[in-house]
Amino acid sequence: MAKYFTIASQSEAVFREKMSRFLSFAIPVSSASEAKEYIALYTNEYHDARHVCWAYMIGADRKEYLSTDNGEPSGTAGKPILGQINSFGLTNILIIVVRYFGGIKLGTSGLIAAYREAAKLAIEEAAIIEGREMTSLSFTFPYLAMNDVMRLIKSQGQDGAVKIVSQEFDNTCTITLSLPLDLLEEVSGRLNGISGTSIL
Repeated sequence: MAKYFTIASQSEAVFREKMSRFLSFAIPVSSASEAKEYIALYTNEYHDARHVCWAYMIGADRKEYLSTDNGEPSGTAGKPILGQINSFGLTNILIIVVRYFGGIKLGTSGLIAAYREAAKLAIEEAAIIEGREMTSLSFTFPYLAMNDVMRLIKSQGQDGAVKIVSQEFDNTCTITLSLPLDLLEEVSGRLNGISGTSIL
């Protein structure tokens, strides 16, 4: 499991440029469908705004992303917002920037700078965390239970999340695993179900 960085909770910021007001929101999300629910919610809430632009990035491999200019000139809103997500190396995040037009046009470069800055400010207000906290688990088991133990480790480690850190094989064997904290309870429970296994 590749480590990744995301934000701990929602944050927001306000940026003003030549009478235009940019409200920016950084929101942790775990899927594109969740991101789209938030987009619909904010688009509805800020229906009186001139533009509601956004970008999101999903997944530890950072390969799923989407952005929109929502009526702004092409490439002046969604791309700069996405650019800030990339600059901070984040994923599982949605950034929405709501623009209230103040009567003075900003021009292409002005818009890009404003959306970039608004997105940056929202990220800076958030706590950046490492995704999927890892822990270790050590246990002993009789040599005769080797096949059952290895089958269990293999079944849990398909996505590379569970790894053997150290192992000693004798009449009584010892293994230490590295695994995501959210799998600890399940793996411990399944190990306890193997006869003679003892968690250290």
